[in-house]
Amino acid sequence: MSGFSFATRVIEEVDIQSRVVELGQAIARDYQNRDPLFIVMLLGSVPFAADLARAVDIPSEIDFMALHRFGESGRIGIAMDLTTPVLDRNVLIVEDIVDTGLTLTVLRRMMADRGAASVATAALFDKTARRVTEVPIEYRGFEVGDEYLVGYGLDWEGLYRNLRSIWAVLDIEAFVADPRILSTALRSP
Repeated sequence: MSGFSFATRVIEEVDIQSRVVELGQAIARDYQNRDPLFIVMLLGSVPFAADLARAVDIPSEIDFMALHRFGESGRIGIAMDLTTPVLDRNVLIVEDIVDTGLTLTVLRRMMADRGAASVATAALFDKTARRVTEVPIEYRGFEVGDEYLVGYGLDWEGLYRNLRSIWAVLDIEAFVADPRILSTALRSP
C-alpha cells in the first residue's frame, strides 16, 4: 500500500475490479431468468454500478435514484425518483457504501411498499463498525474500517470520485484546509 502523511491507499484498483467481477457473477447466477432492475443510488454508486452491470451477463435494467437527509432528525427524502416502476420486479439496490444502515433500511422498505417482488442490495463497501440498524447486504464487496474514504465513487466535497483505487483520509484537518491536497500529491513525481 502506498500513501502520504494525510492519506493512504487501502484498496488497489485490481482488487476492486476483481471483486466487482465476482459480485457480478454471483448476481448473474442468482438472478438467472429473473431480469433484475438495478437501482443505482446517485452519485457515488455510478462507477461501481457501471462496472457491476458489465459483469452481470443476464438481461437486466438500470434506473437511478437520489435520496437526501433533512437536518438533525435525519429524515430521508427523495431528491430524484425512479422512472421505472418496481411493481413485481426483482430489485437490486446498488450502493457505494453502507454505514449506519438507516438510509438503506428506508430504501429497502420503500421498494417493498412499491410492490417489488424481491429486494436485495449490492454494496461495494460496508462500514459495519458504524451500523446503527441491521440491514441485509446480500452482495458485499469489502468490509472497511471507520476511516473517511475517497475514490471509486466516494468523494470529499465532490472531489476524488474518479480515483481508481480507495484512499483513507488520515488527516481530516489537512483535507479541510486544502481539499485538493491528494490530487496535488498524486500528480507529483
